[in-house]
Amino acid sequence: MAVRPPLIELSDVCKRYNLGQPNEAEVLHGVSLRVDRGEFVALVGPSGSGKSTLLNVIGLLEPMTSGHYRLQGEEVSTLSDAALTQRRRSALGFIFQFHHLLPAFTALENVTMPALMREGRVSRPQRERARSLLAAVGLAQAMDKRPSELSGGMQQRVAIARALVQEPPLVLADEPTGNLDTASSDEVFVQLRRMHAELGTSFVVVTHDPRLAARCDRLVELVDGRIARDEAIVHAPG
Repeated sequence: MAVRPPLIELSDVCKRYNLGQPNEAEVLHGVSLRVDRGEFVALVGPSGSGKSTLLNVIGLLEPMTSGHYRLQGEEVSTLSDAALTQRRRSALGFIFQFHHLLPAFTALENVTMPALMREGRVSRPQRERARSLLAAVGLAQAMDKRPSELSGGMQQRVAIARALVQEPPLVLADEPTGNLDTASSDEVFVQLRRMHAELGTSFVVVTHDPRLAARCDRLVELVDGRIARDEAIVHAPG
């Protein structure tokens, strides 16, 4: 049986800004990271350590300056902008600290927006998939409500459903609970773990909350643009 490649594999990745300028700065210094299918990884570190930059590189939102990055076994540095966009849409889902829901549209319409943007229409199966995901995150009775009618935690659950609607193998979440109170943060994190368990989707979650990081399965700590720690988290039985 053929062994599937890692979901993502970064080797000696560097990221510099303002190349050739007096204020040129290197934010990532030779980062190597592998994430396999089905993992739930916390990415932690102090402010300015490069967490969001690393997530943007993994998410194909920013190019790396040097190094290698393979997404599902494919080297991405050689891809055209059009090919990168296609890979981003097919392989990756995104959840941000601010949910970025469109205020004029309902929860259901927001979740189906990726399909509408990609294909120009929303098919019946896609709409049913969106309904199923909203029900799975506890919003069966709120599908026709607009963001202004939902709490912060509910809005972030809509964002979770939107990230999963295209069935990506990997979801990148940048401080997904950072704008929420403790109760809402716990509620959103429970939904992330539930979707991981039910769908087998891999997650890389940037968080500054040690309580939430401790509930992940693996912890990667970034300090000054370098990986300082990468270890499994052992959970007590039950």
